[in-house]
Amino acid sequence: MNSATPSHLGAFLKARRAQLAPGDCGLPGTDSARRVAGLRREEVAQLAAISVDYYTRLEQGRVRASASVLATLVRALRLDDDQERYLYELAGRGDDRPRRRRAPQRVRPAMRRLLGQLTHTPALVLGKHLDVLDWNPAAVALYVDFATLARRNYVHLLFTHPVFRELHRNWQHDAREAVAALRMEADPEDPELARLVGELSVRDADFRTWWAEHRVSNAGYGTKHYRHHLVGDLTLDCDTWASSDGSGQRLMVLTAEAGSPVARRPADPDVVERRRKRVSPAGKRRPAGLSRHGRGVHRPLGTTTRPRRLFPAACDVAYLR
Repeated sequence: MNSATPSHLGAFLKARRAQLAPGDCGLPGTDSARRVAGLRREEVAQLAAISVDYYTRLEQGRVRASASVLATLVRALRLDDDQERYLYELAGRGDDRPRRRRAPQRVRPAMRRLLGQLTHTPALVLGKHLDVLDWNPAAVALYVDFATLARRNYVHLLFTHPVFRELHRNWQHDAREAVAALRMEADPEDPELARLVGELSVRDADFRTWWAEHRVSNAGYGTKHYRHHLVGDLTLDCDTWASSDGSGQRLMVLTAEAGSPVARRPADPDVVERRRKRVSPAGKRRPAGLSRHGRGVHRPLGTTTRPRRLFPAACDVAYLR
């Protein structure tokens, strides 16, 4: 914040301590009435382990705060991430702000309950950076067994996982859209995003080119065209719903249009288990994309010989040979 001055920092410190009561910070309450709301200067100085005189001069704009003092003020004044960033900018020490490692993302209980009720269609819970946080059995049947993956990130899988990549018939379009969605989260202070972008930029020229375009997209719906190694070509509607709590979590659901040939297939309850194990009915493993006879199964729907459905319900999507 180039226009910030010491007086701006002092005003922020005063405003913040006025918002806190002694009990908020673990200090004992007092019986005497306070002339103004919030913490006194000496209480802030005590919490930050600095002298009252030094803290007073900080508020008055007569001294420049060191990085170590700012760090103690962050704890003393119970600042959140946004307030901490603002404090360092006001003090002219934005580059000195410690970089925190984000806590692991956890699926919201309500989102997990909703996912559990979607037994008829593939669904994923996506978090920050398009990390795959949770999934249902139908998503395993369509994509991959996410539980076996060391890295569960949708964009990373699109560019590095052969089966996941080959599943997308319009891979170039889908991958570019995913890069644009990831661009919406661009934050120079996010080390995890920087590592993801750095790795993919080194490994894939297309990612490097599309990231440099600075194209952004936050589309919540669309159509996906898949070529599944067991069932052939699939066309599904894709819709995402964002959580309203600011967590960045989104529920992604794939459905077939009601009444379409894809939605009218009879069920096969063992498809998910076969998809997880990636084995033939005889128990022999075979490469992805090959039938039990060694031939590719990339055929449009309607040309299969035995009616089995990939997902176990009325809106699910395909025959399984």
